[in-house]
Amino acid sequence: MPQHAHALDDGLGTGPDGRARCAWGLSAADYVRYHDEEWGLPVADDRRLFEKLCLEGFQSGLSWLTILRKREAFRAAFAGFEFEKVARFGARDVARLLGDAGIVRHRGKIEATLNNARRACELAAEAGSLAAYFWQFEPPKASRPERITWAALRAQPVTTESKALSRDLKRRGWAFVGPTTCYAFMQAMGLVNDHVEGCAVRGRVERARRGFERPVVVDGASAEPEPAPRARARAAARGRR
Repeated sequence: MPQHAHALDDGLGTGPDGRARCAWGLSAADYVRYHDEEWGLPVADDRRLFEKLCLEGFQSGLSWLTILRKREAFRAAFAGFEFEKVARFGARDVARLLGDAGIVRHRGKIEATLNNARRACELAAEAGSLAAYFWQFEPPKASRPERITWAALRAQPVTTESKALSRDLKRRGWAFVGPTTCYAFMQAMGLVNDHVEGCAVRGRVERARRGFERPVVVDGASAEPEPAPRARARAAARGRR
């Protein structure tokens, strides 16, 4: 959930069409589109996953709406977030990016993105895809709140799985991937459905998640240590076959 969000007690607000939505997604028309068409829908595309994790890093200290409105400029500046291309960026590219008024000109975040692109290449080669790696960290249903309410989300800004993802990425050399950033990434990319109860989009996201085919890590490429209870459950299931 975008970190600057505010909401009514139940976390809901009424959109311009009269439908109830997560209140954080109602502050601007482009936010409504993002909430309705992207946030929480499951993603298996490596480029989009890499883009989102990078943009979450750039958001640190800023609002997500600021980053969302700069997203096309970021895509143009970072070769569409094709991480194989970004991995080849060098000092001249850093200088170019620092001079690009369309993006967030923060040297540390820019250099972290180049570093993370190189780490993404390594991870995709190891796991078969970034998607297969990230989806290992999908929380098991038993660990989720019984009802997704504004109070429940405020009480749980990070999870066991987002902490595990953060630790494992840092172990692999990634930067700007703290547990709060990782949980915001998980929310946006559909590893959880955190549209609050009563949101008009929640049911559609839940149906998309039920029909989503989870990508699978190639043999021998799982995260170490075991990233989450779901990964352990899958390993046990494979052992029973």
